[in-house]
Amino acid sequence: MPLEIHRDTADIKADFTIDQNRDAYTEEEHATWRVLAERQVPLLKDRVVPEFLAHVDALDMDGGGVPDFRRLNETLNAATGWTVVAVPGLVPDATFFDHLANRRFPATCFIRSMDELDYLEEPDVFHDVFGHVPLLLDPVYADYMQEYGKGGLKAEDQGALERLARLYWYTVEFGLSRSEDGMRIFGAGIASSRGETVFALDDESPNRISFDLERVMRTDYRIDDFQETFFVIDGFEALRKATAEDFTPIYSRLEAESDLAPGAVMATDTVLHRGSGAYHASRSRATA
Repeated sequence: MPLEIHRDTADIKADFTIDQNRDAYTEEEHATWRVLAERQVPLLKDRVVPEFLAHVDALDMDGGGVPDFRRLNETLNAATGWTVVAVPGLVPDATFFDHLANRRFPATCFIRSMDELDYLEEPDVFHDVFGHVPLLLDPVYADYMQEYGKGGLKAEDQGALERLARLYWYTVEFGLSRSEDGMRIFGAGIASSRGETVFALDDESPNRISFDLERVMRTDYRIDDFQETFFVIDGFEALRKATAEDFTPIYSRLEAESDLAPGAVMATDTVLHRGSGAYHASRSRATA
């Protein structure tokens, strides 16, 4: 029962980590990883930030089955001081932030089945490792992730976790970047999903708006469907600079501001693409 092995909490440690049990994966589970990687890598070409696929190659995670976290950590730790730690599922917020603040990325180690390649209710190892880990080889992005973890530990004491969660969602999970070559994906929720990869860049429906920290922290997001808005940064250095300040006064200012719907467009936004909203409108009609 490999799925249960990789979700077993019997040997969970105080920091909610477990052993990956790499030897317990079945050939079918390794085959699932290979199918996912072999269809995603070509799709991401010219769609994802170039660092991503270069780091997928450096970590040798595209065709050999579910990666061994120990092998990944040899490369990661040597390059940026990060490691991947196995967890059975979602962990408490404080634990998650502590891991990030100490350059440990918590990754689930179970993998979806072949009959659910395109939909999961919760992240699996393909999302967590293929989607998140490659960019931890980038020094600037690696620093951003650590600072996010430190910010999360502070936000818990300030009652601002929802604000900070929106920043994670719209950057780490669903962020886009802009360069001379056009818009590119860097968010793991897009990079690990065939449908999101196409929708985020090609579909006319979603808004694509220049990143603004306070605007992002005010904006709700979708957890059950494609995003209505994507925020676009001008590279990782710009992201780090935009989020380098103390968030405490920002949280105070936002207490007087109303939250924004996922598809809202403000007069103050720098709109790179005003979405038609057609996709979500059609979904609403279908369920009415």
